Amino acid sequence: MPAQPQSQSVDIVERDAVPVAAIEHRGDPARLGDTIRTFIAWRREHRLHPSVSATYNVVYDNPDDVAPEAFRMDLCAATREPIAPNAAGVTARTLAGGRYAVLRHKGSDDTLGQSVAWLYADWLPASGEALRDVPLLFQRVRFYPDVPEHEAITDILLPLK
Repeated sequence: MPAQPQSQSVDIVERDAVPVAAIEHRGDPARLGDTIRTFIAWRREHRLHPSVSATYNVVYDNPDDVAPEAFRMDLCAATREPIAPNAAGVTARTLAGGRYAVLRHKGSDDTLGQSVAWLYADWLPASGEALRDVPLLFQRVRFYPDVPEHEAITDILLPLK
């Protein structure tokens, strides 16, 4: 049984689609830092600081459930601006709107997987809700290095039918 997150308050919300600039990370999660640094540099160049542009992760795979070379995750920044072809590989995408269950995770990413596991294994079966066929999203509300890791806030967005 997954550990209970600090907050068990799950809200169901209706969200609009969100246009984003996205960079794909494909491969070993240990190399995710390289992709993050590339994306940060691109964001700085385009003045999309997290204070003015919401930050999202599109989570396709649990790194514990796939081979390192098969891991997939996208890093995104909300923007309505056109995305010109660029050396960083950032492209325009749209995050799906619709119904989402939202669980707020506070603290380090080291325990984020426990909150996600609880949402899937405990909350979802008890809720009577069903999953939609779109990826899980993380909205990074407050994150390192802007705040200490223990003060980080990530909203886990579980897509519902």
